Amino acid sequence: MSTMSTCTQAAARRTHRGTVLAAIVALGAVLAGCSAASDASMESGGAPASEGLVESGGEAAFASDEASDGTRESSADRSVIVTGALYMTVEDPVVAADRAAGIVRQAGGRIDARSETAADEYNGGSAYLTLRIPSDDLNSVVDDLRGLGAVDEFSTSSFDVTTEVTDLEAQISTLRASTERIEALLLQAEDIEDIITLENELDGRQAQLESLEARQRGLNDQVSMSTIDLSLTTEPVVIVDDDPETFLDGLEAGWNAMLAFGSSALVIIGVLLPWFALMALISGAVVAAVQIRKSRHTRVEN
Repeated sequence: MSTMSTCTQAAARRTHRGTVLAAIVALGAVLAGCSAASDASMESGGAPASEGLVESGGEAAFASDEASDGTRESSADRSVIVTGALYMTVEDPVVAADRAAGIVRQAGGRIDARSETAADEYNGGSAYLTLRIPSDDLNSVVDDLRGLGAVDEFSTSSFDVTTEVTDLEAQISTLRASTERIEALLLQAEDIEDIITLENELDGRQAQLESLEARQRGLNDQVSMSTIDLSLTTEPVVIVDDDPETFLDGLEAGWNAMLAFGSSALVIIGVLLPWFALMALISGAVVAAVQIRKSRHTRVEN
């Protein structure tokens, strides 16, 4: 009896283990099928794998209307990444950069990078910012930024990632469902080997799910927030070389220098002349006082 009971328990464990393994294999087959479907969808540019044949007449018109409705819906649900660059000439780059940051933040955006260069004898300074602007408000924010100065160049480019976003959503949904099934199997498992197998499989699925979700968050951020590189500079400083190159140029430069020296000398004389007059009065008073004292001394001696 004990021998038959042991055989029965072993057979039950083998049957349970076979059921667990079969479930894992089935989940793997489902994931592989979804991945293959996603690849096929990407290769075909997101178009359906098969299309119904439409006959002529009223059915053709009906099919055309359905196709146009589908096109309108798909264009409304497109996921597009927009990037661009805006080059502007402003009076004060630092002040303009502060105003640009305020405009972007007021629209719900953010500043991902900012750098400034101080003014020197060759240029008036500059500022560079990486702006993240909500895609729905991109045009209005750019219009506000145009008020900071003169626009030298503005360009944008778009990248359609609708297919990638859709495929990621499908893969994440499938992985979540398979993870939940494995968790349910893990709760029912009793054999240690089954538990180890299910836990390893669950860890792998969860790691893959986290990776896909990170990619999805990155794509969603790029789609929802457009990236604009803003460059703010001043008018270039023009350095004029006025050194004389010919004899007449040298003569003219010397004459102008002499006139400038004469004008400066007259200014200096005009400034010092009142002091000279005051010093003359003081000197005259001192001399008169000395003369009066000498004359008195002479009269006393006589």
